[in-house]
Amino acid sequence: MSESDSANHHEPPKPGQEEKPKAGRSTIWFVLAAILLLVLVVGIVFAVTAMVRNPQQTETIRDIVIIFVAVEALLIGLALIVLVIQIARLTDLLRNEIGPILESTNDTLGNLRGTSRFLSENMVKPVIKANSSLAAVRRIVELLGFRRNRN
Repeated sequence: MSESDSANHHEPPKPGQEEKPKAGRSTIWFVLAAILLLVLVVGIVFAVTAMVRNPQQTETIRDIVIIFVAVEALLIGLALIVLVIQIARLTDLLRNEIGPILESTNDTLGNLRGTSRFLSENMVKPVIKANSSLAAVRRIVELLGFRRNRN
């Protein structure tokens, strides 16, 4: 492989080159969809002509399809009933269990806020004031020269 081949290999594609694969993909999908539609239409035409030629078989197939649709409707109805029951249980869970937990958590947070305020006002601020006063006294002692060097 020469340098010119490797340089051409790593160059970014030009704007016209990027659109060709996308256009090719959409064309392939369009052709596949057209073929599928054509097969569907041919199948429907074949089924209709077969039903017209054999009315006895058509009645049998119709009866079987009606039975399958009835069973499917029954299953969908049962699934909807289960879904409604599950939604009712979820609503009950949210009201009766999650709600009180959230209220309790909110109360606990309120207590923590009050405790931190109390500690800040009654413990931390006085300690900070005492330390700052002590530091000021030390600095005054140093500036006035009353402090002995410990060397």
